[in-house]
Amino acid sequence: MTTRRIFLVRHGETDWNLAGRLQGGQDIPLNDLGREQAADTARVIDRLSRGALPLLYVASPLSRAAQTMQILRAELGLPPDDFRREPRLQEINFGRWEGHSWSELRRRDPVTLALRDADPWNYIPPGGESYVMLCERVKAALGSLDQDAVVVSHGGVVRAVLHMLAGMPPKEAVELPVRQGAVYLIENGAFELTMA
Repeated sequence: MTTRRIFLVRHGETDWNLAGRLQGGQDIPLNDLGREQAADTARVIDRLSRGALPLLYVASPLSRAAQTMQILRAELGLPPDDFRREPRLQEINFGRWEGHSWSELRRRDPVTLALRDADPWNYIPPGGESYVMLCERVKAALGSLDQDAVVVSHGGVVRAVLHMLAGMPPKEAVELPVRQGAVYLIENGAFELTMA
């Protein structure tokens, strides 16, 4: 799909991350640790890019991703708001599951969760979308990148990108614990995870 380098960042921590709640399309802001993690990613990107310019800056419009990008850009000495907001990079839609934790959902509806567990990549939560559906919109967003890019998004999007651009099998990608405060450098069909 692309030979460009992508510096892929998951947004910093939110209070819902801390509580283990599925955020999906809910607009939850960063907490204090999340803001620190955003600053950490700027240092990693600076080190990995070796000052190579220009880089394109693109983020999900949800506040946790946009705030991460603003902090990251400020740390790099760039105008904080000068980046593209791309709706196709929003988190996977968990539908009616949003706001709940996995353990709550398992207690309330073990039969439905068992269906999801049997095929998590293809399963569509009630009112939501599957990883297959997520990949379609993320693929279109990535196709619009015409240079090396810093992309700030969400855990589900990181999983989709690692599957599409680095060949991670769906079964592995869907279970991957995606780090906050880290950069996934994707280049030439492979990825490298780097922490501050």
